[in-house]
Amino acid sequence: MQTITSLEELRQARQSLPVPLGLVPTMGYLHAGHLSLVRAARRECASVVVSIFVNPTQFGPQEDLDRYPRDLPRDLSLLAAEGVDLVWVPTPQIMYPPGYQTWVTVEQIAAPLEGAMRPGHFRGVATVVAKLFNAVQPQRAYFGQKDAQQALVIRRLVADLNFPIQVVVCPTVREADGLAMSSRNVYLNPEERKAATVLYRALTAAQAAYQAGQRNADHLRQVMEAILKAEPLARPQYVSCARLDDLQEWQGEVSGAALLSLAVFIGQTRLIDNLVVGGEL
Repeated sequence: MQTITSLEELRQARQSLPVPLGLVPTMGYLHAGHLSLVRAARRECASVVVSIFVNPTQFGPQEDLDRYPRDLPRDLSLLAAEGVDLVWVPTPQIMYPPGYQTWVTVEQIAAPLEGAMRPGHFRGVATVVAKLFNAVQPQRAYFGQKDAQQALVIRRLVADLNFPIQVVVCPTVREADGLAMSSRNVYLNPEERKAATVLYRALTAAQAAYQAGQRNADHLRQVMEAILKAEPLARPQYVSCARLDDLQEWQGEVSGAALLSLAVFIGQTRLIDNLVVGGEL
């Protein structure tokens, strides 16, 4: 496994990698969710590249950029064991050199939900992903459903900018009690970790109501809100039942695919999760 920092080294190494090439973009501190993406890429591609870059431009001024967990030696050991061909670990100076002033903005689908709560977040995501795609030139790129809106934003970016790349969205990987795996779970103390299962419990309750025939969007949101309200450590930021195609909130009856999603503070840690009903991502 090659580990490379500079863009010049990446471009040189890229020439010798067989295609189709799969890219798994990450911010490091890898967990089983990331490794599931690597395994999917390994199954479907002749070579696999993983990027590790904590992207500063997708963090807001009051967010956790400085304390975001990092452990590069552990990450590299895990990736070597998975048979990854190349790991690109660029620095902020490589990705955003002095004088940098070019940004990629996806509009409507990036505006609600995470986009509304984290202004500028998806501009940072879209820009860094476009740069990763341009540098690595993969045929396939792998993302997790836990960040469903991010996956939809990236699909829109690929379509609009004519990248010859297939965006593959893989299922959310969960702990035994349902908590979606996330690098930020490390912030939770034992009491908060137990309380964090409320996100999945809220989502699955709404999913069960939908499967039982409930189609009223307000009722599905209320099911999630009631379960969150019963957990003292949970502070919901949003609870959503949105159309899967454009992420606008369903009003009245849900008559197509819906993304049930929520963002909740457990203590000081912000967690997100989602389930799709009536379709798939």
